[in-house]
Amino acid sequence: MKTYIAPVPLDKAYRLLNHGPTVLVSARFGGTDNVMAAAWACALDYAPPKLTVVLDKIAKTRELVEGSGRFVVQVPTVAQLKLTYQVGHRSLSRDPGKLDHSGVELFDIDGHDLPFVSGCSAWLACRVLHEPHNEKTYDLFIAEIEAAWSDTRVFMDGHWNFETADPAMRSLHYIAGGRFYAIGEAMDVDQGMPD
Repeated sequence: MKTYIAPVPLDKAYRLLNHGPTVLVSARFGGTDNVMAAAWACALDYAPPKLTVVLDKIAKTRELVEGSGRFVVQVPTVAQLKLTYQVGHRSLSRDPGKLDHSGVELFDIDGHDLPFVSGCSAWLACRVLHEPHNEKTYDLFIAEIEAAWSDTRVFMDGHWNFETADPAMRSLHYIAGGRFYAIGEAMDVDQGMPD
């Protein structure tokens, strides 16, 4: 594991998603790894920390999640704009080389049999809390966050530091039609609005 990747205390894990970024969801089952982009992911609870993510029935990643009961949610960066778009628009079922063609590099973290995407700013290892009605009807998966890590160059001591990090480390926010925004300027309530 790279020296700038550090564990995030689980009571702060929700902060990795609280700003509403587009995420990458990765899973492994039966010797197959896959990664997909997801715009609908949300922190759900603090203790134990939970999240929700929508995984469409046609997604190969969903099949892997259903098989293993585990997945990783990671926060991609501006530097991963094309990668994020490509894994969201390519299907592993139609393109067996999807990960290579999209420029995805995976790594492992000891104690977790999951594929982690290199270059992201945060990683959350999750275990599905099965809610069959929600999964079947709404494609909505609820999961407990079992472990979390961040890139300390942009998230440290429980807080994002986008304003001091390299702009390429900012998170992506998908709108539609291939259009993303990067997270913007920080504003603190006690300091008022920027001039």
